[in-house]
Amino acid sequence: MAMITAPHTALYAMVLPIITHWNNHWMILMSELKQKLLQHLNDEVFCRLGASPMHGVGVFAIRRIPKGINPLNSRIRYKEVLFSREELKQLPNSVKKLLDIFCYYKDDVVHVPEIGMNAMDMALYLNHSKTPNVRYLKGGAFETLRSIRSGEEITMDYDISFGDVHIF
Repeated sequence: MAMITAPHTALYAMVLPIITHWNNHWMILMSELKQKLLQHLNDEVFCRLGASPMHGVGVFAIRRIPKGINPLNSRIRYKEVLFSREELKQLPNSVKKLLDIFCYYKDDVVHVPEIGMNAMDMALYLNHSKTPNVRYLKGGAFETLRSIRSGEEITMDYDISFGDVHIF
């Protein structure tokens, strides 16, 4: 075992308070992050993805959701990038189909999430219904129209939300 010599002892004595301070600061930051995440999990997590009898995959309540709240409040904040169909034409057909399924589009403009298509917001899986239980609000938020039971599928009316007629 190597002995600590006097110069190393002095260096250790000088560095130890810095390391201790940084470690304490890190622990406080992690504690704050944990508290915020626990609050989010307790107050804002209401849904999961599941097999939908309506259309492939859907969003389902994992517990009762009160009327008048955003059941899909996400910690991910992103904007959409607007592309013309012309700008996207060089993409593989399978990717263009994915964009058609999951991205909002109007005429020649496709709204693609800036986070890309490998990390998606659960709201992309909301299925269409003429008797919806959520509505789309400006800015990308949603609001429950009534209390929603645990296990119930969360749906929205695409026609009202996006001003188009959707036929399935």
